[in-house]
Amino acid sequence: MIMWLIIMIVGLLFTAIALLYIGSRVAKFISNKNFSVKKKTAIGLFVVVSLFTCIGFIINFINAIVCAIYFAMIWCICDFIFGKIKKSYKHYYAGWSAIISSIVTLAFGWYFAHNVWRTEYNISTVKDIENLKIVMFADSHIGATFDGDGFKKHTLAMNNEKPDILVIVGDFVDDDTTKDDMVKSVKALSEIKTKYGIYFVFGNHDNGYYGPKYRGFSDRDLIHELEKNNIIVLRDKMKLIANQFYVIGRKDLSENLLTNGKRESMTDITKNLDKNKYTIILDHQPADYKNQEKANVDLVLSGHTHGGQLFPFNNVGKWIGANDKIYGYEKRNNTNFIVTSGISDWAIKFKTGTKSEYVVINIKSDKKAGF
Repeated sequence: MIMWLIIMIVGLLFTAIALLYIGSRVAKFISNKNFSVKKKTAIGLFVVVSLFTCIGFIINFINAIVCAIYFAMIWCICDFIFGKIKKSYKHYYAGWSAIISSIVTLAFGWYFAHNVWRTEYNISTVKDIENLKIVMFADSHIGATFDGDGFKKHTLAMNNEKPDILVIVGDFVDDDTTKDDMVKSVKALSEIKTKYGIYFVFGNHDNGYYGPKYRGFSDRDLIHELEKNNIIVLRDKMKLIANQFYVIGRKDLSENLLTNGKRESMTDITKNLDKNKYTIILDHQPADYKNQEKANVDLVLSGHTHGGQLFPFNNVGKWIGANDKIYGYEKRNNTNFIVTSGISDWAIKFKTGTKSEYVVINIKSDKKAGF
């Protein structure tokens, strides 16, 4: 909670500075010689604040802040570059370059957030397991970039992968997800054909921060809908599948914090496993790598980070120690880690540092070589 308060205060401070800076730059477009610098700046600031307010009402104010900060950053860079050239220009080319570059950057960010790519990983293991195809996604936040009907389009793509198993690694829904969209999305999930089933773990948003009255359903309603559609919910539970591999779903770290440490540790949850069998951990937040590596599990799948979301702030979560990894694949000793950027978005509607995706993981037994 304190971290989010700090982020909010810093964000508002940066926004104020960004708006003041952009306002002073917009003033340079005003060529009327009868206006003083102060009057030009006031007009520029009025224009910028008006646009900021419009974006806030059209999308939301979080995205207005993102736009303001990007315009300010890119404008600084353009002013610096044109300033280094040390040439007198008839027109304010630095400003035009900043406006065009900012619009293009944010347009691509919108596109990368609202379209979904396929990302594939191939992993080998010395353990005795049949070739296994996992399809994984996280962070759908239903209602953010697509509703229940829009989600069905993506489930069709995942179904075409012909997965052996489908795993949902948290933040399936959000506080702004309607009950109708939740029900439609769960139904769409249940229509994906798999060999070994569909498995679900909770993320920090699935429980809802504002209570069931706000969005019209509780976490119990979500579990009921999932189980009614034959989707297996794992909260510090495991399943041995085909006598070949384990799927272990962990309670989210946020639940651990809220319940004073009642989430099972990796040591406890894995102590009775057959170590000869392949072990897959579903853990929404990539924040327990040391213990997961120590437990010698084979594969850990996470989401939560949205791949860093915004460049150049991609690695902030890692820098402040909130996450062990932000995006992609990593191997530590015998344990493989994969973090997805998510199939959708949260309140921020731009992805300038990554793209939306679902993930395909091919696991192959190769006793002669590791990955």
